[in-house]
Amino acid sequence: MAVRRVAILGAESSGKSTLAAALAVHYRTVWVPEYLREFVEKHARVPYESDQFRIAQVQMEREHAAAALADGWLFCDTTPFMTAIYSGVYWGRVDPLLCALDRLHNYAVTLVTAPDGPWVPDGLQRESAAVRQSVHEAVIDKLERRSIAYTLVTGSLEQRLPQAVRALEQHLLPARTNR
Repeated sequence: MAVRRVAILGAESSGKSTLAAALAVHYRTVWVPEYLREFVEKHARVPYESDQFRIAQVQMEREHAAAALADGWLFCDTTPFMTAIYSGVYWGRVDPLLCALDRLHNYAVTLVTAPDGPWVPDGLQRESAAVRQSVHEAVIDKLERRSIAYTLVTGSLEQRLPQAVRALEQHLLPARTNR
């Protein structure tokens, strides 16, 4: 079976990593962690505008490498789509190279994690509940402007997991019906 990539998008502290890991366990496959976390830890700072394209590029490189290890589904904890969103939020523009990577958004399923849990600061990477909400609104707006279908998952992980599984199973329905 070909690997189907799943984009898991959402604002900071909205449960993307937790959902990606849980889905990988559920489907006995792999997931791609968000490279930005590693970048922040390694450099002990938030990224500069000039870092954004490279962060998205490394994220994609890791996604491509993980695809070779995936079984059926590959869960991607963020994509260049989110890096471009944050570039727009923090610098008011998106580097043309990053914009080109963002435009490659070609995932079988796109899940968006709602910012409905508690906001938890974790040092340099997270800013505030207000920023989280405005980023969430920017994500939804951009998905709708680009006509990218998505499923909003809400609630606790125990509530989100079946919502995500239903969205993935819905994706498979046309393939099963055409057999």
